[in-house]
Amino acid sequence: MGKPIRILWDNQAKADLKLIFDFLQLKSPQGAKNVIRDIVTQSKNIHFTEQYQVDEFLGEPYRRMIVRNYKIIYKIHSETEIRILQIFDTRQNHSRLKK
Repeated sequence: MGKPIRILWDNQAKADLKLIFDFLQLKSPQGAKNVIRDIVTQSKNIHFTEQYQVDEFLGEPYRRMIVRNYKIIYKIHSETEIRILQIFDTRQNHSRLKK
């Protein structure tokens, strides 16, 4: 078994998480907590850097995982470190994804 993966969150991803929470909280505070919990939990379940697919819109080196209606974009920085760059609502236009 390899070394554990270190997961770092860029400021953009943290800001996206807050925006998602703030938006969902208006309808359901508990629902907002559940969505954020699911996103954070899924990010902790990365056991190897290439576990998820290359993002079909951004291409290499960007990878993505889907949680509910949200795409979590990450980039491999080393064999033991990834950076979560952005969280994107898949119901939005993909042209809003930032490289």
